[in-house]
Amino acid sequence: MTTMGENMKDDDRLTSTLADALVGALRDWDVRYVFGVSGANVEHVHDAVHRLGDGRLTSVMARREDGAAFMADGRARVHRTLGVCCATSGGGMMNLAVGLAESYAESVPVLALVGQPPAALEGRGAFQDGSGIGRAVDARAMLAAITKKTVKVDPARFWEQLRDAVDTALSGRPGPVALLLPRDVYDQPVGPRPADWPEDLADVVVSAPPDPVAVRQLFDAVRAASKPVLVLGHGVRRSPDGASVVDFARRAGVPVATTMSARAEFPNDDPLFLGVVGVTGHPSAHAVIGDADLVVVAGAGLNVMTRGPLGALDPARVAVVNIDPDDPRRAVDPAIVVAGDVGAVARLLLEHLAAEPFAKSPFPRYELSRFVPRPADPVDRAPHPRDDGDDLTQSEAITALSAWLPTNGHIVLDAGNCASAVIHLSDVPPGTSSTIALGAGGMGYSLGAAVGAQLGSPEGARTVVFCGDGAFLMNGLEVHTAVDLGLPTLYVIFNNGMHGMCVTRQQTFFDGRIECVSYTPVDIAAVARGLGEPERLWVGSAGTLAELRDRLADYHERHGDRPGLLELRLPAEEVPPFTPFLPADEATTTEWAGAAS
Repeated sequence: MTTMGENMKDDDRLTSTLADALVGALRDWDVRYVFGVSGANVEHVHDAVHRLGDGRLTSVMARREDGAAFMADGRARVHRTLGVCCATSGGGMMNLAVGLAESYAESVPVLALVGQPPAALEGRGAFQDGSGIGRAVDARAMLAAITKKTVKVDPARFWEQLRDAVDTALSGRPGPVALLLPRDVYDQPVGPRPADWPEDLADVVVSAPPDPVAVRQLFDAVRAASKPVLVLGHGVRRSPDGASVVDFARRAGVPVATTMSARAEFPNDDPLFLGVVGVTGHPSAHAVIGDADLVVVAGAGLNVMTRGPLGALDPARVAVVNIDPDDPRRAVDPAIVVAGDVGAVARLLLEHLAAEPFAKSPFPRYELSRFVPRPADPVDRAPHPRDDGDDLTQSEAITALSAWLPTNGHIVLDAGNCASAVIHLSDVPPGTSSTIALGAGGMGYSLGAAVGAQLGSPEGARTVVFCGDGAFLMNGLEVHTAVDLGLPTLYVIFNNGMHGMCVTRQQTFFDGRIECVSYTPVDIAAVARGLGEPERLWVGSAGTLAELRDRLADYHERHGDRPGLLELRLPAEEVPPFTPFLPADEATTTEWAGAAS
């Protein structure tokens, strides 16, 4: 292993202030971006980026701190790296916490740099005091509840604390770590980098190898099963070698389904692909799993969102591969548990398969089934300001949009009915990632996360965001961040003048009493036009299928190299393909797919 200490110039060794040392380390680890909003107690970090970034570390200014955390989360998920975000104390720190809670719940490695007032003023009337003394917020206790670790930085221990923070974020079950930075530590000397300082992030991570005995037990179980199924979760994306998981499934001939957050982790056009499992999943995939004699769950926690439609899984026929198997153990108590990175486990399985080859017989026929879209009960609401005979439906829009989804790009989904329908009704094109926040499940995630996903992508890659109007009203100004950066990202906003998922719940479970979920319609296209001149932000609005097709062609054929926002005016609701809302005999349609090919 080469260390930074072996390659550093003499002037690098003499870097002495904490702010400069921090930024220099992040720069040389190639994290590339620090997402944040500046303020009095974090501005030293931004000044150091300005002086020392050298084109290799860039500040990205979000419009709100939760947007910054979502950006760091999206970058970490999509690019398999460490996301970095920052905020000042007080309200900035509190806003940042929303995104950190998502990263914590979904095991996303994020480093949060959180400024604090000078330590000498703690409990003595400091503005935005986070000491926990008197009526001050206890920053350490609050952030400790939503991070793997929260540490108040001590200049005397800086290098040790920074290395431990990054190791903690990336190793084992990944997750966010927060460094609390009092304003009076930034100019303190920290000494040169240690001689054994790791050169890149991969050298920081310490991974325990999987137990070979447990891997052998799993291999024997798959070989002996007559109808095994592999269910992939987003732990496959977190793995540095998710490709080995796909390779094993193909070589062993094991059919594959994915969870809602991992639907891009197995090629959707592969003959072995069964579809998605979970509350917005495909009934045909659920049926195959129900009939399987072995269900191998790799990189998924088997939470209620995933296992709900599967009924009571027999623990005797469930095997789990997870870097931290505690969650699936609590959920199902599986018969076989392999603790370890799913890619590392798959590599060992491939070694066994090479020595003792087998391939499962393909299904004689498999038809992927989807629920048939149908109208929901009407809801009283005012028409959209531009309503002139609108009749576009959500399902029609998704079908039309599917033809324009990027290959080798990114899809980012927000919460709500539109995300449920996109997952259920569309497929992920080859080479494209698909990201959704199902941990804390906060509305508005997609608008910032898309920035993190698109930044650092190869030339020609594009991002498409699917987002409801409610989420746009929460975090829609992050579109302006994409405008600032000139990112080729299309924000598709499903505008129905309500929080659609909440309305459906109230119609289903509260006898149609609609309360606190609808509002006066907003002309989102008009709002968006204020976020950038036409040459910097393309804006379109469609209320009919013909309008939608025209707008999509216009954007992609003439303006696709810049940010775009497409408002979909939806005058009537459809029942979302969300199994808790659907009867057991809900109508479905089928198509040849997955193992049928």
